Amino acid sequence: MKIKPGSPKKIIHIQYYALLREERKKSSEKVLTQAKTVKELYQELRTKYHFKLNTDVLKVAVNDAFSDWNMKLKNEDTVIFIPPVAGG
Repeated sequence: MKIKPGSPKKIIHIQYYALLREERKKSSEKVLTQAKTVKELYQELRTKYHFKLNTDVLKVAVNDAFSDWNMKLKNEDTVIFIPPVAGG
């Protein structure tokens, strides 16, 4: 996946866990997006894949560090969406 210089789109590597992995039927993928923040990216994916979970119950990590939902995305970032864990 290539993007042209100056394009507002960026390639983001995404990892899904637990319920999101089940809903997406994938544990990871690369997406081309115009989302500026992690929250915008999740809303885009939620609309596209009909994810049930809201951002208020998810944690998010960008490039292996826990992050704020308002973090700005850069080309080739890796984003991990972490749902609550059930069990005991």
